[in-house]
Amino acid sequence: MVGLTLFGSLVLFLALNLPIAVALGLSSLLTIAAFQLCPLSILPQTVFGAADSFTLLAIPLFILAGSILGRTGIAARLTRFAQLLVGPLTGGLGIVTILVSLFFAGISGSGPADVAALGLILIPALKKEGYSLPFAAALCAAGGGIGIIVPPSIALIVYGVVAEASISKLFIAGIVPGILVSLALIATTVFFARRRGYGERAPRGTRREILAAGRDACWGLLAPLIILGGIYAGVFTATEAAAVAVVYAVLVDLFLYHELRLRQLPGLLAEAATTAAVVMLIVTTASVFAWVLSHEGLAAAAGDAIASFTQNRVLVLLLVNAVILVAGLFMDAISIFYIFVPLFLPVLTKLGVDPVHFGALMTVNLAIGQITPPVGVNLFVACGISGVEPRQVSRAVLPLIGAEVLALLLVTFVPQLSLWLPTALAAK
Repeated sequence: MVGLTLFGSLVLFLALNLPIAVALGLSSLLTIAAFQLCPLSILPQTVFGAADSFTLLAIPLFILAGSILGRTGIAARLTRFAQLLVGPLTGGLGIVTILVSLFFAGISGSGPADVAALGLILIPALKKEGYSLPFAAALCAAGGGIGIIVPPSIALIVYGVVAEASISKLFIAGIVPGILVSLALIATTVFFARRRGYGERAPRGTRREILAAGRDACWGLLAPLIILGGIYAGVFTATEAAAVAVVYAVLVDLFLYHELRLRQLPGLLAEAATTAAVVMLIVTTASVFAWVLSHEGLAAAAGDAIASFTQNRVLVLLLVNAVILVAGLFMDAISIFYIFVPLFLPVLTKLGVDPVHFGALMTVNLAIGQITPPVGVNLFVACGISGVEPRQVSRAVLPLIGAEVLALLLVTFVPQLSLWLPTALAAK
């Protein structure tokens, strides 16, 4: 009865179009009060306990670093460099869109931030090259989803906190799946570019042009290398790496790019603080929801139910992916982590699934949710930039969703795609 009240009220509040943080908080409070599960004084302790995390401090810092580098024009520099490299290929600018999304993801760690930064540059450029505007918006939205898969993914940080998994291993584990999703999107883009005649083949850049563009863009490309290298070399933790990323972003603009003005910094700080506040509000209310799940043994009951249904690892993984895919249609990644990781991780661990592998497949799964209606946050950011109706972009994005689902199945059933690199680096 407790579980029915908890999840039933959550579904009701979401159906009433309440913000996810409010829905999680109200459903938890209603269940606790209705069944007198604990003194209400425990709630503020749970909320502050969830927020009082050194690891989660990385979130506002990575957001700030991404905002600063985004204002330095690094997106345009990366685009120029990629265009000179792959411009002569069929669907060249579409390939550029995915490649730049992959590189920029290593700076911001946020899907919507990637779409916002790159969409302003690439959607008009794709339209000029002959791509349909709905497909251009869909491509930028799908490319932005790579931001929650590859480091420094905010989603992986939250998963690491919930699952008590190593953030550094999760960061490394996201690299190969992120590249795999990128390749799937590139293959789909090239197919439709050939079929529909999208884009014109640009002349290949000269060696001098490529080297000049590479020098201009290399400071952006170095950012993820510094972050990952420092973490894995043991020089700093993920949170300290986020602080280093902020300092690096400021120094790059101060001494090299000279795009950012001092008067813009308060606005950037306020923007990062606002975004981080939204994330932390979801974290704190979701932590109360997770506490109810744990306190009432609902997570263990769900595990027992799955175990009684089947012990087949393949079927369980398919079931888990299906549930997360459906949840991703209506909820954000952070809420899904706090609700479903406690439910599924114990069962999967008993079946021999590594928590790091589960984190990688969850982020790929949730990247699909970012481009799938009705919530699809990346989709709506791209619609806002392009001015195209969501209905049109929703149709255009379907082939890209199909490509990502294929990548998800590979990541799910070939665990070495996510575990090989962390294992290889740990052995050295």
